[in-house]
Amino acid sequence: MTTPVTIRLQEADFDTAREVAAMSAGRTDVGAVVSFSGVCRGGVDGDAIDALTLEHYPGMAEAEIGRHVEEALGRWPLLGVTVIHRYGRIVPGENIVLVVTASSHRQAAFEAAEFLMDYLKTRAPFWKREDRAAGDTNWVDAAAHDDAAAARWTKS
Repeated sequence: MTTPVTIRLQEADFDTAREVAAMSAGRTDVGAVVSFSGVCRGGVDGDAIDALTLEHYPGMAEAEIGRHVEEALGRWPLLGVTVIHRYGRIVPGENIVLVVTASSHRQAAFEAAEFLMDYLKTRAPFWKREDRAAGDTNWVDAAAHDDAAAARWTKS
């Protein structure tokens, strides 16, 4: 059986519970489903934002995400993977990203989900701009702690 993989980039919001339920619906081989959903926050330490605007190159972004999903499938015994990433204007409280992994056992599902999120946070071809009420905007760079988290997955 081929492992079911879903990769979607979309402007519209998604239903996390529906996506998680779909991962194991009708399956008796799935023993663990792990999900991570990233939500737009309104800012940190009093630095409020009105929205995030995410941009990407259609086609290239899906292919790059697919390449890393294939790597995850090669590293862990996964029974399903879903990656949904939004683009466009996203306001605080709205979903940004969802990663769902399924396996017979929890460790593989947890590690694969964490691997994929570390990749999405640091290397996926998305550009994120913070928009503020006063009209100020700034493009967000990858944080050093995110790069360090992703580095642990490098094969040596």
